[in-house]
Amino acid sequence: MQRFVFWICLLLTGSVFGAQIKFDFNDFPVGSTPTNFSSVINGSGSPGGWKIILDEVPSAFAPLTAQAPAVNRQAVLAQTSQDPTDEHFPILIYNGETFKDFRLLTRFKIVSGTVEQMAGVVFRFQNVSNFYVIRASALGHNIRFYKVVNGIRSEPLGPQLEISTNAWHTLVIQCQANQIIFWLDHRLVMPPLNDNTFAIGKIGFWTKSDAVSYFGDTTIDYTPRIPAAQALVQNILQKESRILGLQIYTLNDAGNPQIIAAKDEKEIGQSGTDAEKDAIANGKVYYGKHDGVDALTLPLRDRNGDPIAAVHLRLKSFFGETQENAVTRATTLIKLMQAQVMSRDDLTQ
Repeated sequence: MQRFVFWICLLLTGSVFGAQIKFDFNDFPVGSTPTNFSSVINGSGSPGGWKIILDEVPSAFAPLTAQAPAVNRQAVLAQTSQDPTDEHFPILIYNGETFKDFRLLTRFKIVSGTVEQMAGVVFRFQNVSNFYVIRASALGHNIRFYKVVNGIRSEPLGPQLEISTNAWHTLVIQCQANQIIFWLDHRLVMPPLNDNTFAIGKIGFWTKSDAVSYFGDTTIDYTPRIPAAQALVQNILQKESRILGLQIYTLNDAGNPQIIAAKDEKEIGQSGTDAEKDAIANGKVYYGKHDGVDALTLPLRDRNGDPIAAVHLRLKSFFGETQENAVTRATTLIKLMQAQVMSRDDLTQ
């Protein structure tokens, strides 16, 4: 049975970013594609052949003794498709997190290719038509950065460098706000870049055409993002101390209400009721009272007035408070939230 895919930990020291993800490909069977990743194609051609293989990898640490092995046989991620189509870019995207500020360290090895011999990393990936990429070319003797915006590639930036095949290289990418910095084999590749095109996005591995390339020892130090809906919850809780409970619901892919943000973050992911579903679908308001607590479900509307989510509130009741008073008080809070939400996308960023 698979033990785990990779591990994630919050770091108390050692990282200015605060959290860390490591990809441990040893946790997957040889020949399998790692879970929690998606294979996509930019351009044309057949799907990429992403699978786990075993390879000799130099130790990341100096041997403690002369007898200690300098290399270890371990699991790595390989892209083995050899489709020679020119505009063929296999990409394997990590689905577990969306990154804003981060520092990625990975090792790559360009093994073979007749049309191309390349390996790279995509980052701040939105979709197959919008992303940044840094890639090394053994045939081209260079390393290049470019961005793809609405399917159109920018002019590449980067120096001519000798990139050896069948040897492991270390690539580091650091993004903080709009500044992007690259290192290859512990040397700065080019002056820091500043680009505002993509502020956040996913991270993935990249190759081109018939290039066979391996990836391993990947670590991402990053600053955890507060989802927009959760930031909205935190903001409203600062304004109103009498809120005992607060959840925001949207409809999931199956059309059922699900919590995407809450005062108690452990509730995120829980299912809602028909009341939340009706509030989203039809803009209905629900009210109940028990033991001095008003419970209300109201629609959260976009700038056009259409319901995009449901908000469930539990408010400490005032002495003598009527249903009308409670709905008015809750509506005031909803209006404060709606002032910060123009569309459904504003909740899910």
